[in-house]
Amino acid sequence: MKAGNLKKGAAITPAKGKLGILIAGIGGAVSTTFMAGVELVRRGLAEPVGSLTQLGTIRLGKRFEKRSPKISEFVPLAGLDDLVFGGWDIYEANCYEAALYARVLRRDHLDGVKDFLSSISPMKAVFDRRFVKNLDGAHVKEAPGLRGKLEEIKADIAEFKARNGVERCVMIWCGSTEVHLKPGEIHQSIEALRQAVDANDPTIPPSMLYALAALESGLPFINGAPNLTIDIPAMLELAEIVKAPITGKDFKTGQTLMKTILAPGLKSRLLGLEGWYSTNILGNRDGLVLDDAESFKTKEESKLSVLEYLLQPHLYPTLYKNYYHKVTINYYPPRGDNKEGWDCIDIFGWLGYPMQIKVDFQCRDSILAAPLILDLVLFMDLAQRAGMSGIQEWLSFYFKSPMVKEGLYPEHDLSIQSMKLKNTLRYLMGEEQITHFGLDYYMSEEEGGA
Repeated sequence: MKAGNLKKGAAITPAKGKLGILIAGIGGAVSTTFMAGVELVRRGLAEPVGSLTQLGTIRLGKRFEKRSPKISEFVPLAGLDDLVFGGWDIYEANCYEAALYARVLRRDHLDGVKDFLSSISPMKAVFDRRFVKNLDGAHVKEAPGLRGKLEEIKADIAEFKARNGVERCVMIWCGSTEVHLKPGEIHQSIEALRQAVDANDPTIPPSMLYALAALESGLPFINGAPNLTIDIPAMLELAEIVKAPITGKDFKTGQTLMKTILAPGLKSRLLGLEGWYSTNILGNRDGLVLDDAESFKTKEESKLSVLEYLLQPHLYPTLYKNYYHKVTINYYPPRGDNKEGWDCIDIFGWLGYPMQIKVDFQCRDSILAAPLILDLVLFMDLAQRAGMSGIQEWLSFYFKSPMVKEGLYPEHDLSIQSMKLKNTLRYLMGEEQITHFGLDYYMSEEEGGA
């Protein structure tokens, strides 16, 4: 069922049984931080800070009704105790060893869940160094051709479900940023894409094979990187055929998160922009991958597009037509996962007088991304149980480059994205959407007030 055919308050299939979370890139810093965190929360050793599904509330009805339940109590989400993890990686270390290598979480945190993490070992991954030039793992699939590798991923999915007794699964790409690709003829239909797989087309990256395997297996798919993966007509067509939701792309965590908070504020007060210079240093595997110019181009395109859509210079040419926007990412190994982003923002106000804003965000990449993954897998499972398929724009809240229907522009304003997400939950549960109109509180019944 497409979102457009969804009926308000329609029945949602209950979240019974286990939910499998299949992760492409399961041995990375983000994935191990996510899994360790979920297990720490399950054991009562930590709080799920940053997770909307676990800590967030949602207002229902009028303000005087004072109805603000937790989201986890309002919508039928899978429980944390029902989550089962598996996935693929190009390195064979189990998830405890991988988490130690990533150096994100403290040893006392990791040792508290050592038994759990050590029990999760990656399946062999699909890897092609042409698409990620600065990595070279040996734990890779050797099946002949793209079709052979695709079928192996699908077999992995089926085996994981059988071994763990799960019927519902969600797949998420937490792998590296691949080199920049543009859509071509092979991406225009599912038939053309499948023929390209059979022909071993050199422009099909590993992430696209994972997405194809997920959808052909009926699984929702989440793209956490800026890669050209599911945002092509072929994948949209397939998602509707198999009734699977898809969403992406590129987790919105550090510097771009700040842009989607700050830029809407500047625009709402009609303050002009001369330039926005952004630079980052980080030393994790993601930084190493982005040290390659072609992978960085994929990331750069994702990060640069945000301001253009937020500020709408075609509507406000006096304020935003000629601003200069620069983004750089620098690989600096000593920093590890503790990324630092600097923003130098040159703005102008009344009569054109200049002002400046300086932001130094000393963040932790995986700490910010982990709760996003938890929310996304739970919400995507909910979407499938509610009969929603295709692009899930209501989850734009979590991405740098949100997917939208052709002909629409993506909404980047974080507050609007939050409203879109919560109104979707209200709609699913048969509650009225909230517009924040407010004036109706002060109108008489004859005037149309409450």
